[in-house]
Amino acid sequence: MTKLKIKTGDTVRILAGDHKGSEGKVVKVFIGKNKAIVEGVNMVKKHEKPSAANPQGGIKEKEAPLHISNLSLIDSAGKSTRAGYDEDKDGNKFRFAKSNKEKI
Repeated sequence: MTKLKIKTGDTVRILAGDHKGSEGKVVKVFIGKNKAIVEGVNMVKKHEKPSAANPQGGIKEKEAPLHISNLSLIDSAGKSTRAGYDEDKDGNKFRFAKSNKEKI
């Protein structure tokens, strides 16, 4: 299994595809598929059958996953960055932005 440097709650920028340049918060990460859902980006229409919970059925809009390779973390200054890992004096592991060495 691969290690992903993007986690739920991170603010990311889309680097490629139809939504290039868009920014948003990561809602969910699918580690096995190397994909993530970004809030408000890559919206698709999903047809729903009528059910007990939704007797009318209809067309619902929701976010579709994007591949991790098309996402880049955003640091506190609003620039794209990569994530690195380090340990503090107490031995606790943390992520930091490689652009400005700040904790994420």
